[in-house]
Amino acid sequence: MSRPSLIKHLKEKNPNLNQSDLEDIIDIFCESIEKALKSNKKVELRGFGTFFIKRVKEKYSARNPKTGEIIYVPAKNRVRFKPSKKLKEILNK
Repeated sequence: MSRPSLIKHLKEKNPNLNQSDLEDIIDIFCESIEKALKSNKKVELRGFGTFFIKRVKEKYSARNPKTGEIIYVPAKNRVRFKPSKKLKEILNK
């Protein structure tokens, strides 16, 4: 679902809120998740799932698939998502 379609769906559910209020709500929500993940905290949304940061180790022996050349890949952080039990049940019905 794209951002505009999410805003449209929220507008249908809450007609008393205007477009700019809904955009602000979504922006604040996303910024809050980003801020928490940057400070290495988990973001748990009950009934939906958990976002967390996982550190990926550096690799000294990775290969460029095009040339076969050995390259170095530095360590980095990745965002991971673990769905809740309830969400897994909904998706697997």
